[in-house]
Amino acid sequence: MQENERGKILLESGTNEIEIMQFTIDDNLYGINVAKVREIMMSAPVKSMPHAHPAVEGIFKPRDTVLTVVDLPYYLTGKRSEPDPKHLFIVTNFNKMYIAFRVHTVVGISRISWTAIQKPDKTISGGEEGVATGIAQCDDQLVTVLDFEKIVAEIAPETTIQMREIEKMGNRVDRDCPILVAEDSILLSRMIQEALNKAGYTNLTMFANGQELWDYISPLAKDPDTLSKKVAMVITDIEMPSMDGHRLTRLIKSDNVLKQVPVIIFSSLVTEEMRIKGKQLGADEQLSKPEIGHLVDVMDGLLERRGISTN
Repeated sequence: MQENERGKILLESGTNEIEIMQFTIDDNLYGINVAKVREIMMSAPVKSMPHAHPAVEGIFKPRDTVLTVVDLPYYLTGKRSEPDPKHLFIVTNFNKMYIAFRVHTVVGISRISWTAIQKPDKTISGGEEGVATGIAQCDDQLVTVLDFEKIVAEIAPETTIQMREIEKMGNRVDRDCPILVAEDSILLSRMIQEALNKAGYTNLTMFANGQELWDYISPLAKDPDTLSKKVAMVITDIEMPSMDGHRLTRLIKSDNVLKQVPVIIFSSLVTEEMRIKGKQLGADEQLSKPEIGHLVDVMDGLLERRGISTN
């Protein structure tokens, strides 16, 4: 996929839609959000690295950048197979990192609504330990959409949300202002909640997707006084089943009453292209995961500007 084609997809103004790139491992069909994909490459020889995670094949340098290669078949199945020249590398860009994932084939791309993606129940996903973030209906096929953030967090824990960023801030008093957070990843939801609690934000309400948060906040548009008591700020991921963070931001910021609520997009997908789209939709701030310390600083600033004390 060429860069200009990817940018065109990212900047289209369709509401609540996602482009799913489908790929196979053995005979199983998986998916990844196109917004995470930098390019598709033919597989190449990889230099192994000592003491790496078992799922990390090593590194290679296709042009000017050294990329880490993750053996996705091994990660998912636990079975090691010989590299095949017909295999492909899906080169991703999220969390400010470039990583190549080995897959067997790439099938194609489908554009679907987020409402066509269902959150798998715990019997399928394995709860916090699972790597299926959703089950998508693409034409007549069911596609398992993988949680690549969870995969990377397990392989390289130092690349995800770090509590030490909050600890460096020293002692902070508790803040009772009500914060709504939409995050579909069970693991990241827990990590965000623990970090914000430690930073003093103790009045958090967590939602598994944008639709759940919208169902909570939309009735409050009829009662501005109650709104100010129940919602001081919204923090949202972008990628979520049912309703994504961009659609949620648009709904909030297009309502004459709700638009006063600050919205922070906190996502692994905050690239320059996505930043343009978020700004067009009215987001007050956009931050890239896993910068949890920066998130707390921005929350403090937005609340102070609204006259809500953070001391």
